[in-house]
Amino acid sequence: MVSLDQLPEIRTELFIAGEVRSTDDHLQVIDPSDGRSVVGYAGAASAKQAEEAVAAAHRAFPAWSARTPQERAEMIVAALAPLEADRDATAEILTRENGKIRMESFIDSIVFAHRCQLAAGLADRVGETVTLPAPPWRTEVSYLPLGVVTIIVPFNWPMAILGASLPYALVAGNTVVVKPPPTTPLATTRTVQKMAELLPPGVLNVVTGHDAEIGSALIQDDRVKKVCFTGSPGGGKRIMAMASESLTRVALELGGNDPAIVLPDADLGPEALQKMFGGTFDSTGQICMATKRLYVHRSRYEEVVEGLSGLLSATRLGHGLDEGVTMGPLHQSRQKEYVLELLAQARESGAEVREFGEAVDGADISVGNFLRPSLVLDPSDDARVVGEEQFGPTLPILPFDDVEDAVARANDTWSGLCSSVWTADMDRAADIGKRLRTGYTFVNCHGAAFLDERAPFGGFNHSGFGREMGIEGLREFMDTHSVGFPA
Repeated sequence: MVSLDQLPEIRTELFIAGEVRSTDDHLQVIDPSDGRSVVGYAGAASAKQAEEAVAAAHRAFPAWSARTPQERAEMIVAALAPLEADRDATAEILTRENGKIRMESFIDSIVFAHRCQLAAGLADRVGETVTLPAPPWRTEVSYLPLGVVTIIVPFNWPMAILGASLPYALVAGNTVVVKPPPTTPLATTRTVQKMAELLPPGVLNVVTGHDAEIGSALIQDDRVKKVCFTGSPGGGKRIMAMASESLTRVALELGGNDPAIVLPDADLGPEALQKMFGGTFDSTGQICMATKRLYVHRSRYEEVVEGLSGLLSATRLGHGLDEGVTMGPLHQSRQKEYVLELLAQARESGAEVREFGEAVDGADISVGNFLRPSLVLDPSDDARVVGEEQFGPTLPILPFDDVEDAVARANDTWSGLCSSVWTADMDRAADIGKRLRTGYTFVNCHGAAFLDERAPFGGFNHSGFGREMGIEGLREFMDTHSVGFPA
């Protein structure tokens, strides 16, 4: 078992204009597995220091945007070199501050690098133009970068989510200030700084701190041309309200209450069930695109319930660095209490709640933010566990008899991030997929492990707007420029 009091404390500071900047105040980072062990400290920037980061990015923008897209892409890829050797240490730090198991933290870092490579591969498309022929004019339509971009990332998959925006902004010719999450700032700051050290000063900056202290400088400064935010709908509304003061454009990814529909002919063999399980319970259920509502045709309902129950029974809870652990704690105590509220309300309304999993030998899951995974069987559609995003290790399973009814119930939600259809009939999957009001629909799988990262990603409704990745994600950091010539 890992001994938390013997692990070293990690310290990070700010990185602005190519230099490390120290701070008078610091954020204390606590291990969620026991709620008291100190993982380390991150610099807490002042408003003036946040403004200095924006100013540094603003100064760096003309020279960076003047480079060819290919030059920028080559420099970004070269700046990834130090990350591989540091990946084990980065994963350990992320697990300690976030709570998820080491393998997921390792993947988080790998996905960041992979997404940087994908963005670099779009360099040849940055300068694409469209010519509208005469008469009456010959007009050339091209794209220009915006300027300074602020990127605010969440705690759950901070590096992977950063990889969906940061490299696309840089390849397009923008300069960036990254704000890591205040509760998990260490691994992300470490990663961004190592990359920034190999780019021209000011092109990439990282600022950690209290939202109330530095938010205005990073969002409302007239030099900031775009803010990218991943988080809750409430957080997104606050970002929009702040950005409206300076007319700064925003892109928001705000989670989802993702439905999955299992049709009568679905393959429910071991591989399919494992995909269904992982698409729900990876990262202790703390993934925006995880399955949050599972609609199953009544003819296959018991099969799905028993199959997932068997997989959940093998769950072993404990610290994410310990051998044999398959699920860590929730990141925050208030999220644990929230999920418990949803489960209590489901029980009171008459739904059956089945809990699973055991602690690994020696682990004390009575402390910290541990929560055993659960299934909520046949709750009413108006149960909170169905209508709200749980963002935790629980899944409501709802039977249906008519597919049209299932589609209508799936679409009856505030969100619109992801969905999935499970069937052997690809034509039927395509038909249903087109009618699901979500930004991305999976077929016979669900979740981040199966995302085609060449495609744009983002949500409808209160899941936000704007797109990440793919050429659409690149264009999010550019605007059109038209030049008209007389015939």
